[in-house]
Amino acid sequence: MTLRIEDYALIGDLQTAALVGNNGSIDWLCLPRFDSGACFAALLGNKDNGHWTLAPKGAGPCTRRGYIGESLVLESVWETRTGTVKIIDFMPQRDTAPDVIRIVEGVSGSVEMSGTLRLRFDYGSVVPWMRRTDGHHLAVAGPDSVWVRSEPDVKTWGQEFSTRTSFTVGEGESVAFVMTWHPSNEPRPTLIDPYDALASSLDDWAEWSRRCRNGGQYREAVIRSLITLRALTYAPTGGIVAAPTTSLPEELGGVRNWDYRYCWLRDATLTLGALVMAGYQEEAGAWRDWLLRAVAGDPADLQIMYGLSGERRLPETELEWLSGYAGSAPVRTGNEAVKQLQLDVYGEVLDALFVAREAGLPAQQHAWELQLSLLGFLESKWREPDEGLWEVRGPRRHFVHSKVMAWVAADRAVRTLEGHRSLHGDADRWRTMRDEVHREVCEKGFDPVRNTFTQSYGSVELDAAALLIPRVGFLPPDDPRVIGTVDAVREELGTGGLVRRYSTDSRTVDGLPGGEGAFLACSFWLVDALRLTGRVKEARELFERLLALRNDVGLLAEEYDPVAGRQVGNFPQAFSHIGLVVSALALAGEETAG
Repeated sequence: MTLRIEDYALIGDLQTAALVGNNGSIDWLCLPRFDSGACFAALLGNKDNGHWTLAPKGAGPCTRRGYIGESLVLESVWETRTGTVKIIDFMPQRDTAPDVIRIVEGVSGSVEMSGTLRLRFDYGSVVPWMRRTDGHHLAVAGPDSVWVRSEPDVKTWGQEFSTRTSFTVGEGESVAFVMTWHPSNEPRPTLIDPYDALASSLDDWAEWSRRCRNGGQYREAVIRSLITLRALTYAPTGGIVAAPTTSLPEELGGVRNWDYRYCWLRDATLTLGALVMAGYQEEAGAWRDWLLRAVAGDPADLQIMYGLSGERRLPETELEWLSGYAGSAPVRTGNEAVKQLQLDVYGEVLDALFVAREAGLPAQQHAWELQLSLLGFLESKWREPDEGLWEVRGPRRHFVHSKVMAWVAADRAVRTLEGHRSLHGDADRWRTMRDEVHREVCEKGFDPVRNTFTQSYGSVELDAAALLIPRVGFLPPDDPRVIGTVDAVREELGTGGLVRRYSTDSRTVDGLPGGEGAFLACSFWLVDALRLTGRVKEARELFERLLALRNDVGLLAEEYDPVAGRQVGNFPQAFSHIGLVVSALALAGEETAG
């Protein structure tokens, strides 16, 4: 039986992550990086595509589960007829090799445990050769090698190209399993002690979480989202992936299945702002530095997304041997949208760097020159149509959000020059551009009859991205056009009290069949827009409804299907958790001000 997306929890080591089901099965893990091939891919196929199940024999979902304190160490508890047992799952922050550690602890009585380890490299397509050596199970295929051991050693046997285990754990007893990956041409890494690793992991996360400086009544939700964002960070470079998964569908059984294991520039400002607001200056600086490295070069070559280290080539491929989550095919790796023209990203980059400067992050000497170069290119291109921030695969249009972000780019340049007289630049030039963009958007992107900004020039469709207009400062929150837009988006794009990105009723916009759920980041944008326009009570009510959509361990996917009553899309989604943090901190500020 296919688990729901929200039945999974996340563990990770700041370089990759795994999804652990409430049935004790790890069904997704890419090694050694987020964007590597998966060795457990049952999430997108079936058990033959790789998984690691460990649970009481014959048991179903765990009785309860949660993270230990403010950490990414997962504890799942089963209460059975014969006793109670818990499994602690985590991935310690690595020195060299990635480890997955599973510790079984007897709580009361006596419980018979059963386990199946089925490794399948390259997204479930490669069956490794397994053998036992030095008390370990060793799996090798091509470039991949995995060592698995238990302490103490328990009964195991091979069956159907997998390793099975059976043992009984009593009160006060424990069995620890350690799985370690490394390149097959290199010697086995140094063994780690699973219990020392557990203590260190809990200490590391506790120390990191203590740095969160605010959150008010929503601190629990804020810190869980910040921990999730931290888990989605590729520590060697500071890049933050949109999600650790690929091809989890935006519509069950549909084709809107994309690879999100990359870093999107559209997330730049909101991510950096959320980290700064919560007190994580170091992480904000690492993201800013990743951003500067990724976008360096010819401004004409700016992409909407990059790889973990700033890689530019992300070719899209379909994995035909995987049936897809709940039959939602195709399964894709890579993302063809990387080739799109999205003019809004220029505004996102300049806004993020403006926020970084105003937050007091240590200046990078070349950053201002890079910003001027990007702005100079945008000055010559902003009048052109593009694909927009939602990566539509239909025809290019004059998307209003793209134009608004061009205004943001010019505005931030003007404000930077006005606030930092030592920097060189022609402020009058950028004022002229700012005024011209503003005038055109208000003339061509606004429908005076319906009193709302539209998705693109001359269109009747709406776009939830228009909710950002007051936040970026394009118009003040009390402007009638802003209030009209908020009301129109709420009315026309609302679904089950949440918000869709845009209408998918017609394929003319995005060129794809089928629909999608409510977009959770956009729903948080509505929270912010309601708050900014003075409707704080309504904003808080919507925010708390969104909080209730989190799963039992506090995680959100990309979207929510209000009809099916379940999460959809890649999981967990950075954009959703960024929106949660920003909205929570803003509402906490309202509470303090009140």
